Amino acid sequence: MSHALTGRKVLLIVGGGIAAYKSLELVRRLAERGVETRAILTAAGSHFVTPLSLASLTGNKVHQDLFSLTDEAEMGHIELSRWADLVVVAPATADLMAKMAHGHANDLASTALMATDKPVLIAPAMNVRMWTHAATQRNLATLLADGIHVVGPDDGAMACGEFGPGRMAEPDVIAAEIARLLSGAGPLSGYRALVTAGPTLEPIDPVRFIANRSSGKQGYAIARALAEAGAQTTLVSGPVALAAPPRVKLVKVETAREMLAACESALPADIAVCAAAVADWRTEDLPNAKIKKTAGKAVPELRLVENPDILKTLAQLSKGRPRLVIGFAAETHDVIAHATEKRARKGCDWIIANDVSAATGVMGGDQNTVHLISAGAREDWPLLSKDEVARQLAARIARHFAGAA
Repeated sequence: MSHALTGRKVLLIVGGGIAAYKSLELVRRLAERGVETRAILTAAGSHFVTPLSLASLTGNKVHQDLFSLTDEAEMGHIELSRWADLVVVAPATADLMAKMAHGHANDLASTALMATDKPVLIAPAMNVRMWTHAATQRNLATLLADGIHVVGPDDGAMACGEFGPGRMAEPDVIAAEIARLLSGAGPLSGYRALVTAGPTLEPIDPVRFIANRSSGKQGYAIARALAEAGAQTTLVSGPVALAAPPRVKLVKVETAREMLAACESALPADIAVCAAAVADWRTEDLPNAKIKKTAGKAVPELRLVENPDILKTLAQLSKGRPRLVIGFAAETHDVIAHATEKRARKGCDWIIANDVSAATGVMGGDQNTVHLISAGAREDWPLLSKDEVARQLAARIARHFAGAA
């Protein structure tokens, strides 16, 4: 039987963690697609799966020792890293992610990763506290900025008894992502996407400004997911402390008027996702000097005027309107009712509604619970990481254009 991926090659690096057992099933899923797999088993990984198990399933020798003369004579670490069409790290432990992010090369796995000139996909797996630790999140941001592809992790119960993000994605999900990367064409190839993210800053004087709370994490994740799905993506971003997603054109702005101008310059587009927290108002007059606070002097009055409505402007364009316009409704109460009214008022196709009240931790956090509201329909999504929300949204957009919406 012929397979679409017959002849494609994957180098699988198995890290040390209880999720390593899933790597065996992943090899089986790849074999079903016609993919040949070679494996590197780390010293820690060998405590969870055996070289014999991996060798039996891959049909190839399992590589473990950087300094094995036999291995170097048969296939050196440089050749091994370049033999593959794709390098996959599953499970990707916190230690392996740290080595990758900081360029360490002190064992066969990390050396092969440093030596490869092929795309790399990681499937993180670790305790929830390790995953949410600031160091791991910094390393993740570095890897994403370096163009590393990431699948998972999922929420769920863990071997340690805790619950939360950190479970390795299931083998079928990882295999599907591998197939997508090897096929070279995502479901949104040929489409143009425009995403807005982050806050806008509206000056009061040269040193003060009005802004909304926004980390930009959700918008950046959406831009990354759309690009990974094959869309030619432009990200118009207010000031945030985030690296530009790989394969995304980043346009940095500060004010709402600058953001609107950048969006209009990015047209035409098939998809527009307005995830930015745009300030609704700006000061009517902008002084050239800092407004001084003087004892006994009256508090200055700020006269505010309305900023342009970027979502409404894009949704109601008479010419050149994106085929699918998606807005966000960040609400603190009556989320569904307010979002439904906003969709009708703005004229957009979909609204992604979420509760951003203080207790949710959404603002600046890494998780989100959203509701997708379209004409006469509503989809309630579970608590997900912002990256997973982005991937699900990209998949939902792809189904829409495929006629399956």
